[in-house]
Formats: sequence, C-alpha cells, structure tokens
Amino acid sequence: MALSVGVKATAVLIFTGVVAPLVGLGLKRVTGGWDAYGGGAFAILRDSPARKGAAPQSTDPAIQAAEVRQMLEAKAERRKVRGEPALDVEAESARLLAAADGGSASHDEELRTEVRQLVIARNERRQRAGLEPLDVEAETDRQLAGLGL
Repeated sequence: MALSVGVKATAVLIFTGVVAPLVGLGLKRVTGGWDAYGGGAFAILRDSPARKGAAPQSTDPAIQAAEVRQMLEAKAERRKVRGEPALDVEAESARLLAAADGGSASHDEELRTEVRQLVIARNERRQRAGLEPLDVEAETDRQLAGLGL
C-alpha cells in the first residue's frame, strides 16, 4: 500500500511524539531508568555510598600497614623494571605510617586555624550587614563538631 509523503510524516511525528515517550516511561518504571544503567554484578553502584558528614571509618592499623607495604612493593617493582634506583620498602613504609599517626595533631591544628579564619570572615560580613557577631571560639568548636572532629 503506497502512502503519501504527508501520511508518512504524520506517522513518524505521532510515533516520536507519543509512542516513544510512552515506551520510555514504561521501561523506566520496569527497570528503574538511569539509576540502574551500567549496573551489574561488578558495578560500583552496588556499594552503599557513605553518608555526608559522617566521620570516616577507622581502619585497623595492621590492615593499613599491610596495604601500605603491598603498594610500596608494587611501586618498588615498577621502579626496578624501569631501571630506576631501588626503593627501600621498609624505610618508606615506616615513614608513611609515622606521618599518618604523628601528623594528625598538626593537621587538626591547621584545620582549626582555617575554620577559625572562616568564622572571623563570616563575622566581618555579619557586622557589615548589621547583624551581631558570633562568638568565634564557640562557632569554631561547633563547625568542627559538625565535621566529626
């Protein structure tokens, strides 16, 4: 059956304007739409995301040391294959683990200083807006508590 150009154009417009969106909505309801796209047995989507604002989970020091050593051994092997100087895995591992343990106090103090500077800047903006300033130390403590520190 021969169809005129106008009838063919109308059929295409009806299909793309009505039928295709209905099929898309139906598939979304059945499969979950783009939320499940790329999912599968090995997809990262299966891992539950960390909650925002939650404190990071502590890691067992033995597991952390083993993982650091494993990564350093791989790094040393890559350097050896490329002909670069050898890497002392034991010394580097001790240095990295000591920095992770001992460096937290200085990082905490740096973070406190930075948050305090932000609170002071907020106070200056509040004063320009005609609002009363916040207590700097109390607001700094509140901000750090909100970060889980």
